[in-house]
Amino acid sequence: MLDLVIKNGRIIDGTGNPWFFGSVGVKDGIITHVGTVDVESKDVIDARGQIVTPGFIDGHSHSDLLVLKDSNYDIKLQQGVTTEVVGNCGLAPAPFIKKREKLLKEYIEPVIGDTPWSWPWETVEEYIDVLSKANLSENVSTYVAHGALRIAVMGFDNRPATKKEMEAMKYLLEEGMKAGAIGLSIGLLYSPGRYAAKEEIVELCSVLPKYNGLLSTHIRGEGNNLIPSVKEVIWIAEKSGVSLHVSHLKAAGKRNWGDVMKAIDLIEDARARGMDITCDVYPYDAGSTTLTTLLPPWSLEGGISDCLDRIRNASTRERIKKEVSEEQKDWDNLVVSTGWQNVIVSSISINKQFEGRSILDISMELGKDPIDTTLDLLLEEGGNIGIVYYHMSSSDVEQVIKWDKSLIISDSLGCETGKPHPRTFGTFPRLFAKYVREDKVLSLEEAVRKVTSFPVQRFSLGKRGLLSPGYHADLTVFDYKKIKDISNYQDPIQYPEGISYVIVNGIKTIDHKRNLFSSNGQMVRSTRTRLLDSCSCCKH
Repeated sequence: MLDLVIKNGRIIDGTGNPWFFGSVGVKDGIITHVGTVDVESKDVIDARGQIVTPGFIDGHSHSDLLVLKDSNYDIKLQQGVTTEVVGNCGLAPAPFIKKREKLLKEYIEPVIGDTPWSWPWETVEEYIDVLSKANLSENVSTYVAHGALRIAVMGFDNRPATKKEMEAMKYLLEEGMKAGAIGLSIGLLYSPGRYAAKEEIVELCSVLPKYNGLLSTHIRGEGNNLIPSVKEVIWIAEKSGVSLHVSHLKAAGKRNWGDVMKAIDLIEDARARGMDITCDVYPYDAGSTTLTTLLPPWSLEGGISDCLDRIRNASTRERIKKEVSEEQKDWDNLVVSTGWQNVIVSSISINKQFEGRSILDISMELGKDPIDTTLDLLLEEGGNIGIVYYHMSSSDVEQVIKWDKSLIISDSLGCETGKPHPRTFGTFPRLFAKYVREDKVLSLEEAVRKVTSFPVQRFSLGKRGLLSPGYHADLTVFDYKKIKDISNYQDPIQYPEGISYVIVNGIKTIDHKRNLFSSNGQMVRSTRTRLLDSCSCCKH
């Protein structure tokens, strides 16, 4: 007898092939039948008129701590997501060392949040072990994060790593890879990641081929420096001989709109040379990050506390103001390309009345210059302010979404309060509602591939992402006519419509928005190392 049968559905199996009518059988957390099921079952879902797919994979999120804070966490489950990939953009809660714990927490808190309890890990291996023993509501996989590596070994020093420091970072990276991490994520836009020269990243990447590890990158610049930044990471990947994944490909700032096609051409040219390069994209024309990202890189040397001291100092404050108000060659000045009217406060602790309002609007109320408003708020809030900023072209977003080398992600931050970017609550239903049903940018089958088998293949997540016997029974059932995102910029904390059921490892977890609190998720270790070790032709 089977545990579960989903019958009479339109099956989209994740391959990209056309849908077909049929049923799916599940036993002991594994798919046993796809197509015809003539075996009795303990539980039956009648999916007549519904779409049955593999569970969606969010291949780029910042839920590193959210998944541990609440075993009933369901922000992504409510969207049909059964697996999240964390540790992105060089930001992660591991590794760390006690004497630099405060530095790391100040660095990552605006993006991935914090916990009310002390972290029971220091290494990536220990973090993965905690995930493997936790009562997770969904599946989780992780990278080793370069920013965390550098802080653990070097703090926020703006200088090249010494030979000893490089060996220490390589040791920590290898430890994480052995424990089952996907690869290395770097955030070259963020300090201290931006302090690393490309040659340093190449040296660090020398660890990855041994484990068939993936290099994932938030590139150094997404505005005026988009094209040089894409060229830089292609150079890094080519020199180190690793596979490359470019995070949330975009062109920021109106003067750069259209340049995503140049970036795509660069990637296609590299692929033609035999390089393995892909990217991801979120289906929105606004991004989200931390307010400190708008500051000059030098101002963040030493960490957030040192940055705040520089803001308090009259002379360095004036230097910051001058540089933020002018176009820069060495770094992308997002304010000049975006404008203060398009920088929206999304999360803030003390001045809650400013959530959902632009820096320009706030500055007018306070009777201050927008830059002074920004700097004063950072001082009041200890540097911990999240923002949403409108800086992309919807046409560019559409171009990247329909490119066959892109997969779809949320890039959601680890914030459940305030006014977080609506991608946190609506990414995957929005993909199907806007880009498939309404605008017909993608076929239904191609959209499913981009959130199921493609990310599983890219991140080596094992037997997931396909509806096929022997695969993990992560499944999503949705009403194609009704699926849509409800979350918006002014009222983002709203669950979507149209998701009927979500099954995680064979256990029904969401039933028409009702969380069944199954906590049946797993820590998913990358199969990259095991695949490499099992290949008799490889001599590593």
